[in-house]
Amino acid sequence: MLENEFRLRDGLIYLNHAGVSPWPERTVRAVERFAEENMLLGSFHYPKWVQGEAVLRTQLQTLLNSQSKDDIALVKNTSEALSVVAYGLHWEDGDNIVSSDQEFPSNRIVWESLAQRGVEFREATLSGPDSPEDALFSLVDHRTRLITISSVQYGTGLKMDLVRIGEFCKKRGILFCVDAIQSLGALRLDVQEAQTDFVMADGHKWMFGPEGVAAFYCHPEARDRLRLNQYGWHMVEDVGDFDRKEWRPARTARRFECGSPNTMGIHALSASLSLIHEVGMRRIEERVLENSRYLLEELRLIPGLKLITPTERGRHAGIVTFALDDADPVPLYAHLSQHHDVVCALRSGGIRFSPHFHTPLEQLAKVVHCVKDFMAQ
Repeated sequence: MLENEFRLRDGLIYLNHAGVSPWPERTVRAVERFAEENMLLGSFHYPKWVQGEAVLRTQLQTLLNSQSKDDIALVKNTSEALSVVAYGLHWEDGDNIVSSDQEFPSNRIVWESLAQRGVEFREATLSGPDSPEDALFSLVDHRTRLITISSVQYGTGLKMDLVRIGEFCKKRGILFCVDAIQSLGALRLDVQEAQTDFVMADGHKWMFGPEGVAAFYCHPEARDRLRLNQYGWHMVEDVGDFDRKEWRPARTARRFECGSPNTMGIHALSASLSLIHEVGMRRIEERVLENSRYLLEELRLIPGLKLITPTERGRHAGIVTFALDDADPVPLYAHLSQHHDVVCALRSGGIRFSPHFHTPLEQLAKVVHCVKDFMAQ
């Protein structure tokens, strides 16, 4: 089955699923069918497209183990969902938000922008002597309203203990927000077990989807705490009743979807998630971690390299980042990409590899060999 789904060009080694993933075969065909239908019939089957939204919400509900598909909004991207939270909550002068010093700009800039409302953004140092969670907790005080953290850090690959953070937040009445873009589709994530209030993730990384469509989970109790800042026809309770003058926001998370949905993106992401559900998240997680452990074990033996990603079990996911001891990583990056068709990324002062569950072990071995050859020069 996998041989028919992933058809990368011969010789290409794709290790950038933490950036943008290539689509599976079924996703390409779903988009082709949707485009042809549009060409031949226009919106004749629009009611079926609406059903596709419901299917995707149910798929995401299963992936996140949320209590209801009503907890899932389909938004444009992680940044939009974070902005919905940041500018939906009521803040008071002197409130603070606790996060980390390793966040992707999307999970930093929006919170920093609240300084105009008197809200302080605190960044814990995750690479210090304390555990990453204790580093977060040390910055919490009686004015902390929210902890916001990435489930897996985009640069270092550090995996956070979401269950522990969730327990801490619940005991203190602090809201818990998770940017899950670097784990959803690669590792299992249970929003009920982690006691999260908000979780968001684009579909174009580990979920094999297109850019422009993302999942936004919002706990029912937290949903009513968010003031709406976007309005339109799609976010009302009686959606589709265009002649109705009276309106009210949808009771579900659809209230955060103000206008026309990304129908093509919904078709595509739904097709990709059908593959993930067929394979199963348990198997996917096992293979992702096997690949990461292989890279960590092999790269740490190469003289002149140092691992940035933690090697401890439970502290890494699908990302493996390494640096050169006393040299610029750019020449090695160029060597891999230009001479060996390795698709990877420069992050956190090093080179980031991010294979998915379907990445063959022999490709990882080849990349390790290429790195060894370069370092031996």
